[in-house]
Amino acid sequence: MKPIVDFATWFIGLFQAGAKQFSSWVTSIIPLVLIMLVFMNALIALIGQKRMDKFAKASSSNPFMRYLVLPFLAAFMLGNPLAHTMGRFLPEYYKPSYYAAAAQFCHTSNGVFPHINPAEYFIWMGIASGVQKLGLNTMDLAIRYLLVGLIMNFIGGWITDFTTAYVCKSTGIQLSKKIDL
Repeated sequence: MKPIVDFATWFIGLFQAGAKQFSSWVTSIIPLVLIMLVFMNALIALIGQKRMDKFAKASSSNPFMRYLVLPFLAAFMLGNPLAHTMGRFLPEYYKPSYYAAAAQFCHTSNGVFPHINPAEYFIWMGIASGVQKLGLNTMDLAIRYLLVGLIMNFIGGWITDFTTAYVCKSTGIQLSKKIDL
């Protein structure tokens, strides 16, 4: 009988531990993410949608703007998955590359900007708790992750340009690199 009781105790303890963790999120991370989302939406409203659109179009002419600045600003202001919508202003040729850079950035920024991809923040917190147990600063890790992510996201976007060119050439598809401002 004792093994059954021990298993039942462990089993309900598992759910109690989950409930305790969830309660801590309700009083800490969930309000933080909500307030950050409200702030970002207010900032976009203050800047104006037309200005945001014009900036996105102008960004398409430079690879650093396309795969570094635009994905960063889109993810920061719009979060995931809305950050991908900024790619609609780019010529068809650059859309796959923009998507690659923006999708990756939504993963590499959670330590500093949890509002970008709240669903993955819990993964970041798991990593951060291990870093905290070692007595290290989680913000140092978050900044490094962000900076390495920016560089790798840019490289990923640019490499996708070469992949797109290869696919277009091998299939005979011609995509325009020009935009109308």
